[in-house]
Amino acid sequence: MRQVIVYPGEDGYWVAECPTLLGCVSQGETREQAIRHIREAIDAYIAALEEDGLPVPEDRFELLTVVV
Repeated sequence: MRQVIVYPGEDGYWVAECPTLLGCVSQGETREQAIRHIREAIDAYIAALEEDGLPVPEDRFELLTVVV
């Protein structure tokens, strides 16, 4: 399980990123498509780490909402 941030991008596409996997970002025309794509990206990212014998970072991300 990984936490993912999903938000509308400036180009009209939805952006999805996994903060605990640096650089693991994807997008889609819809929110649902972006989520599907980030799932695939996370799977591929973790598979590449394991293939290279590198440790897979733990998902230790805390989400806060700050009112300003």
